[in-house]
Amino acid sequence: MCLKALICLNKTPAARRNLNLLIKKLSVMAEMDTSGGGGHKKGPGVKKAKKLSTRVDLTPMVDLGFLLITFFVFTTTISQPTAMRLALPDDKVKDEDQNKIKQSGALTILLGNNNNVFYYEGELTPDASNFKSSNFKDIRDVIIRKKQQADTNLVVVIKPNDQSNYKNFIDILDEMSINVVKRYAVVDISDVEDQLIKRTQGQ
Repeated sequence: MCLKALICLNKTPAARRNLNLLIKKLSVMAEMDTSGGGGHKKGPGVKKAKKLSTRVDLTPMVDLGFLLITFFVFTTTISQPTAMRLALPDDKVKDEDQNKIKQSGALTILLGNNNNVFYYEGELTPDASNFKSSNFKDIRDVIIRKKQQADTNLVVVIKPNDQSNYKNFIDILDEMSINVVKRYAVVDISDVEDQLIKRTQGQ
């Protein structure tokens, strides 16, 4: 027998009120059971699960990267270029004024091909009797001996010809630095000196 039939059978007002209250309580309980059951069912009163975002925000990493770059730029020592000072002749000065050197302290070194080194002390004689050949091993002894003789008046004149290579030129500059020759210059070779080198090398 349903509840409405019981209400109709009970003619007493008090009994009807009690039955109406019972019906309301049962309805509320039924609504609570249906809303809470089912687990994943959608409906009023059901809280939705908060979805966590998988996106990674890299904006702070960009700021950190720029800070690190700035730090390394300000703390890193910039490499200084190593260079050797050359006492080059002045093109504006006349040749005769350039060659006014004390003959007692002058040493001229000429560079040929195949690591050949030639030299003469003072001024080249007309018969080229003071023109001598050497190599990169023995030229240091020549420079040391000439430095001891000339003392502070030593001036080394370096003259590479068109057949000498860049390595030999750097090697002779290293000899100037090793032997602490403070005054030296790189000058164009003359035709006479070039012919002497080629003749000595058998060309």
